[in-house]
Amino acid sequence: MYNILLTDDEQIVIDSLTLILTRAFGEEVKLFTALSGVQALEIVRKEKIDIIFMDIHMPGLNGLETIGLIKQVNPNIVITILSAYDQFHYAQEALNLGAFKYLTKPLKRDAITETVRNAMSLVDTKRGALSNNIELHEKLNFVSSIVESDFIYSCIFSNSSTDFSSYMDYFGLADVSFFMCCIELPVTEKEKRFDAYNKVRDILTSKSRCIVGSFMTNRIGVFFPFKKEESENVLERQRNLIETVYSLLATKITAKIRIGVSEIDDNIQNASHIYNNALSALNSTDSSGGLTFYTEMIASSDSNQNIQRIKELSQKIVNRIHVADAGSVRSLVTEYMNLLEASYSAQFDILKNHVFEFLFLIRNTVLQINPGYKNQAFDKAFSTLAATNDRQQIEQFIYERCLECITAIAGLQEKKVNPIIEKACVYIEQNLASDFGLEQVASAMNVSSFYLSKLFKEETGENFISYVTSLRLEKAKALLGDDSLIIKEITAMVGYNDQNYFSKLFKQKFGSSPSEYRDSIIKTAKLTGK
Repeated sequence: MYNILLTDDEQIVIDSLTLILTRAFGEEVKLFTALSGVQALEIVRKEKIDIIFMDIHMPGLNGLETIGLIKQVNPNIVITILSAYDQFHYAQEALNLGAFKYLTKPLKRDAITETVRNAMSLVDTKRGALSNNIELHEKLNFVSSIVESDFIYSCIFSNSSTDFSSYMDYFGLADVSFFMCCIELPVTEKEKRFDAYNKVRDILTSKSRCIVGSFMTNRIGVFFPFKKEESENVLERQRNLIETVYSLLATKITAKIRIGVSEIDDNIQNASHIYNNALSALNSTDSSGGLTFYTEMIASSDSNQNIQRIKELSQKIVNRIHVADAGSVRSLVTEYMNLLEASYSAQFDILKNHVFEFLFLIRNTVLQINPGYKNQAFDKAFSTLAATNDRQQIEQFIYERCLECITAIAGLQEKKVNPIIEKACVYIEQNLASDFGLEQVASAMNVSSFYLSKLFKEETGENFISYVTSLRLEKAKALLGDDSLIIKEITAMVGYNDQNYFSKLFKQKFGSSPSEYRDSIIKTAKLTGK
């Protein structure tokens, strides 16, 4: 059986092809039809299409554009182009895109049947090659998993004389830096461990070219390599990768999963020490589940941790200003001032120095886009800050400067927000209560997940997961003001299945659990009489 898709904006052409193919091949073929490129894409995503006849001139997506997108979905489809124009450049572009044949209208019965027979032969060849590749792939995966497990075991129990060279050659790793993770699953039933391990391995290898060890009791060691020339922003890349992996593991397996993450090293002989640090980070992780980075765990004091948090929050505000997002800046500035006040309540001069540096940072955000930008309020910032110790005045001063920068950037933008991102944001807001991921949103937007992820970061300043999580938690915060809703209901309303996991995320963002935050609202209402 061969599934054939007929795509043309003229129904008479589709009817003619249907008649020819039905008479010539009968039950050998199953026919699908589409009147546009968009319809064709939808069918290809839902059905396993073997052969396509595609008109080159159609409204909306033309044939060549549709071929390019279809080849991304299924590169093995055999495509024949139909055109009323016998022009070389059309044929050449079609063949460059991977088309099998270029036929001109009016269509001849013999040419159609011959083309389909040849296409069927090509499909059979590809099916055979695919079958062989799958069998070979399964064999290689079996061997590779054994080597990977042995490598992780060697990393954990290595000493200064351990020779890693043969492993590194096997994995094609030369001149790399690395870090390690220790992942713990609360799975004790022996019959469930194999399925859980496969899920973990699939998630890890879908996000990184990592090396995954086997189960040791209920823990898995993982080796994450990266090229030394790719070391720019490596800590941020490490965090983004592991937070993404943790989010997927917690969502698809269990929120009680725990991960300890080591620091980054470039000497493989230190592997045992690096793994032990990942294990230490794991042991310091809350027993209910979570993620701990060793570098954060060993921070010398709360003060040092707060300094890092202040820097991260400053950069987050800058990111929002850069994309002219006035809506989220108010709460971020308040959070920034709360953190400064908690760190330097008795050292107001140091607090104001941080504020001055931050104002310098946000002004430079505008200057990078418009070197001629001027604002007298920034020029007088030092004297303004020196004249007051009032927290509210300082916060308001910061907020007003942020708004001025946002206004300046918004006025400089020559184009509106990318319509794909606008549409994606609407989709996300309308589906916050549902369990969706990047792939689902990308499919709804008719783009690849890679392109949407890249576009999302460029347009919003945040990665997809951070944006969705922040949106969900902000909505939850608003819902907590309605005391007719229990926290379990709110958890489901913002798209989380596990209340403990939701509470953990909420506390990480707002500094208090959902119940503590609700209690504070009630207490404030009583004090103010509202």
